[in-house]
Amino acid sequence: MTSRLFLPLLCVFLASCATTQPSQPENEPEVLTATQQDLPKGAGESIDEHLFVPEAVEPIVEIAIEQPVEQPIEYDNVWSKLVDSFALPDCHDHKSSRTWANWYASHPAYMARVMKRAQPWVYFIAEELEKRGLPGELALLPVVESAYDPFAYSSGRALGIWQFISSTGKHYGLRQDWWYDGRRDVWSSTHAALDYLEYLKKKFDGDWLLALAGYNSGENRVARRVKKNRVNAKPADFWNIRLPKETKGYVPKLLGLSCLFKNPDNYEFELPQTPNQPVITAVEMESQSDLVLISQLSQVSIDVLFSLNPGFSRWATSPKGPWRIVLPIEAATKLKQHLLSEPSPMLMKWDQVMVESGNTLSGLAARHHVPVSVLRSSNNLNSDMIRIGQKLRLPRDEQLLIDPLYVAAANELQQLQSGLIASERVTHKVRSGDSLSVIARRYKVSVRELQSWNNISDPHKLRIGQSLTLFHSPAPVVVNGRTGTIKHTVRRGDSLWSISRRYKVKVDQLLHWNELSRNVVIQPGQSIKIIL
Repeated sequence: MTSRLFLPLLCVFLASCATTQPSQPENEPEVLTATQQDLPKGAGESIDEHLFVPEAVEPIVEIAIEQPVEQPIEYDNVWSKLVDSFALPDCHDHKSSRTWANWYASHPAYMARVMKRAQPWVYFIAEELEKRGLPGELALLPVVESAYDPFAYSSGRALGIWQFISSTGKHYGLRQDWWYDGRRDVWSSTHAALDYLEYLKKKFDGDWLLALAGYNSGENRVARRVKKNRVNAKPADFWNIRLPKETKGYVPKLLGLSCLFKNPDNYEFELPQTPNQPVITAVEMESQSDLVLISQLSQVSIDVLFSLNPGFSRWATSPKGPWRIVLPIEAATKLKQHLLSEPSPMLMKWDQVMVESGNTLSGLAARHHVPVSVLRSSNNLNSDMIRIGQKLRLPRDEQLLIDPLYVAAANELQQLQSGLIASERVTHKVRSGDSLSVIARRYKVSVRELQSWNNISDPHKLRIGQSLTLFHSPAPVVVNGRTGTIKHTVRRGDSLWSISRRYKVKVDQLLHWNELSRNVVIQPGQSIKIIL
């Protein structure tokens, strides 16, 4: 009986020994072995694993469940696309922002003019914002800064739709010389402004409201106010730091605009309709180019060319660049085709003047309205010494032009520039006997302009030695004794009286030419026709 019981127990013991695997040594790599059921029939534990060939197993077919792919939204209107990328705080959080939303909504004529000026540029700006991942509201910042007027300038000497002062503009690569001012160049200044805004966002740890305050008031001032509040254990956000009155209203203006565009039905506001497609492009030229010739080659009118290239102060691009020309897409194609058809097309018109007895370089420069430095560089002169009989290369002289179409276009360009560009900035030191009216008459500007440019609330409070800034537009140039019609874009501080003084016409004439009533109030951005 004992032997009968022993045999089953032995079988059980041996079976358990055969199925028990040895433990892996510590720190040794684990070796994967085939289990008994993986082996071919008749194979035992001693089979050489290198000779092991598993049975063919039918592959397991995995059924992939297709996830719906989210299709990008197709936008017909670029403003709708911008609104969907808004990221700043909601304007309803603060009363001052809501107040500005209501103000803009209650001035539809003003908004219509501003949006008309923005139309050529907003797709370009929207694309740049999208590339950088910036909030869509920044496309509305030029509304606050300048009403999208590239010729707008402030009492602080800021210019362009993004309102750069000279030093900040230069720091961000905007060239400024006799030929060109990059602050008015919408293409260049947009890149510069977005660079600056990105820098400010980083400086203020991603707080866009502080970044915008720094853009308006100066980054260092805002940084000092933030630091002061933190030291005193006070809230250091935009709404709680101490800032100038202008800056305190600046950010709510932008938030109010964003609220208006985001909730147009709430304000009975109609969202502007601008196709979500490019309408302009930039053509990179290889050298200095005459703008009138570019106009003729691209078959685009001189006023359209100038409106898209407001940075140019003269008849040509700057010798030192940029040489880029912004054009409607179709016109750009025509220009490129012409440039490809001619190996080295003539893109500048130059004339010669012979030095006569009594001539000086400064005298010739004054006579032909060209800086002495331009005459020097154009003729490779190392000094102001010139000799009788010497021929000087002179940028275009109207008296020598013979192409009537070129003359007409050149005349129109000069009139546009003289009417829109404040190219002469003068600093006047107040002397004994001076008053704002005396100074205004001397420089042919208005008292209101002097007050606006210098933040003077009381015109009777001037002190001797005080420095006043004046922006003096040159008088329109008449070519070959011919006159014409120009358009003056109304700027802040303008009145019909000040415009009549500037162009030496009568207020009644302005009213008649523009079909205005006597009690009309002109608005910044409005176009006034003047017949010379």
